[in-house]
Amino acid sequence: MNWKLKLSEMKNKEVLVVLGGNSGERKVSLESGRACIKALKKNGYKVTSFDPKKKSLNLIDRNKVDVIFNALHGKEGEDGIAQSYFEYLRIPYTHSGIISSYNAMNKVISKEIFRKNKIISPKYFVIKKENYSSNELTFHLKKKGIKFPVVVKPTNEGSSLGVNICKNIFFLKKNVKSLFRKYSELIFEPFIGGQEIQVAIINGYPLGAIELKPKREFYDYKAKYSKSANTIHIMPANIKKSKYNQVMQIATKAHNALRCKGITRSDFKFYKNKFYLLELNTQPGMTSLSLVPEIAKFRGISFEKLVLKILLNAGLNR
Repeated sequence: MNWKLKLSEMKNKEVLVVLGGNSGERKVSLESGRACIKALKKNGYKVTSFDPKKKSLNLIDRNKVDVIFNALHGKEGEDGIAQSYFEYLRIPYTHSGIISSYNAMNKVISKEIFRKNKIISPKYFVIKKENYSSNELTFHLKKKGIKFPVVVKPTNEGSSLGVNICKNIFFLKKNVKSLFRKYSELIFEPFIGGQEIQVAIINGYPLGAIELKPKREFYDYKAKYSKSANTIHIMPANIKKSKYNQVMQIATKAHNALRCKGITRSDFKFYKNKFYLLELNTQPGMTSLSLVPEIAKFRGISFEKLVLKILLNAGLNR
């Protein structure tokens, strides 16, 4: 791609930043969106914004918009729903398309795609709300050979929302009961220890790998988005060069296996010399505490240039 030529073509386009939405990640999406609006304006673009919480996505006027920058996070913005509106309106948009977004957001589907592509991910089982019983839970734990601590979480939520690490059966049952009040399907995995490594991919190429040392029990929502959590960021990740290259290759493989576009962030645990892919995010945060901009900055890519690279990859039929 002739990046400079593409940039000159885009300068007179009307960019619509879609942000906010109705998910549990609304606050972070607003912050991401505002940061991207600022960056685009700084680069001379004509920018407007649209919040799906205030108006339905089908009310976007396609005659006044040339390209959409998707800054939504979580449900309805990261799971293929918003993307289906953009495709219906035939407005080019950033990040991944309908199917890749849906597959990445659904932890069961993505795990199966990882498995078929020989990418290691923690073993798991799923229980639907209507099938749940204490006996069903203990049966699956024994069948899968999953020992405590056990991680339980919704199958289609983002930013570690609803994630619980349970050290015994009492707390597991208590958290399951609580989660089933809000969610219809839960996934259970063994807790994987070791180093927390996250990798950013842009347009099919690895940007870098960062290591996180949360002061909290794990890298949860607060650790991700609150300065008071005091999560330690180590860039580049403190692993051997050969392992650093390996995790970059795995993240690229996962990005391509899910047929993602634009930017993604893959979350790994490095334990006993193996990388376990926990999940892949198709709409990673773009806030002041977000990892993708931090990784890009280490590579000499400013926030403004990162936002442009994402914008210039916009398209349809993604």
